[in-house]
Amino acid sequence: MRIGFIGFGNMAQALANGLVYKNAISPEQIYASAKNWDKLCENTMSKGFIPCRNSLELVEHVDMVVIAVKPNLVKEVITPIKEYLVDKIVISVVVNFTFDDYEEILAPNTHHLSTLPNTPVSIGDGIIVCETKSSLTAEEYDSFANLFSQIALIENVDTKNLGIAGTISGCGPAFTSMYIEALSDAAVLHGLPRDISYKLASKMVVGTGNLQLQSNTHPGVMKDEVCSPGGTTIVGVTTLERKGFRSSVIDAIAEIQKK
Repeated sequence: MRIGFIGFGNMAQALANGLVYKNAISPEQIYASAKNWDKLCENTMSKGFIPCRNSLELVEHVDMVVIAVKPNLVKEVITPIKEYLVDKIVISVVVNFTFDDYEEILAPNTHHLSTLPNTPVSIGDGIIVCETKSSLTAEEYDSFANLFSQIALIENVDTKNLGIAGTISGCGPAFTSMYIEALSDAAVLHGLPRDISYKLASKMVVGTGNLQLQSNTHPGVMKDEVCSPGGTTIVGVTTLERKGFRSSVIDAIAEIQKK
């Protein structure tokens, strides 16, 4: 499987790096094209990826094409090559660009799927939310899933839920990073070295997430299991409740959904 990224910004690089990091494919199986040739070469050649002068050159060499540009550029980059995409697997990682949007741009009978990855795919521990509506054949979807499941949890959702699912998995890392930083600041305030505080906070987040996934325990139950009567944790929990911790998170998601 040779994969070509049209657009090679942060998300495309995260996907490419994750695939190589997990030995899912080798670097020379990854092609990329972008407007800025010098920057493209800088981001590809040092890692063994293959830069292409334009998208047509890229499409000629690959089996799967990943559209990874800004939403306002999708039509511009697809129109000149749409006839060449008919016999390719086309995967989109463009925010808020659904199956129906692509149907208006792509040539008839093009096989495509819209997805929303998050940045932890770069270390093989990400999420890729996929729109259930797709024109991939069963075999093509299996090829996609078998490859990318090596670097991410693959979750399929209806079109109406694609946006909110992408918000949780895609914006969540920023919120979680803020939480890790806040925990670290508090630890440093009370004398713990910064490097140790980051390590403990980050590992705590990873472990708690894995515990929930593997046990399928309700998060409220997990919280209660740590809160002893009259203990230290319940003091912290009640303080967060008074400060609007959960309502702030809910409000942040609501504001994103308004965009």
